[in-house]
Amino acid sequence: MTKSATDLMQEIIFSAVIDSIGALKAASKGVPNTLLRDLNAVHANTTPADLPAELQAAIAANVRSAFTRLLKEGYSVSPAGATPPRAAPPPRGEIVDRAQQRRRPPPPKPGSPDPRKPRNGGRPNRPPPKPRGS
Repeated sequence: MTKSATDLMQEIIFSAVIDSIGALKAASKGVPNTLLRDLNAVHANTTPADLPAELQAAIAANVRSAFTRLLKEGYSVSPAGATPPRAAPPPRGEIVDRAQQRRRPPPPKPGSPDPRKPRNGGRPNRPPPKPRGS
């Protein structure tokens, strides 16, 4: 039966924690005060360089074995930015040079005056006629 990714990752992390505790014990050489000092030195801002050499080696070995185990279980491991390759590029249509095409203005909206026709019905620009009788 195939394990879920969650189960597999829990097993990997549990194994890494147990190996790391064993590496911390080995780094203290059986001295309880040294073990406590090393444990107290680990905090959220600890860098790998701050850890004892035995613990650094255990972490590196666990990371390698975790990736190997993931690959053996059939999971894909790739960089964060990697995308699967495409089978073929999408088809392209005919390439048209837009600069050579003549742009037409959009048609007028219904009910609005046509900007291509003069507003005064083709008459020359004259002042409007004065009302009679005034």
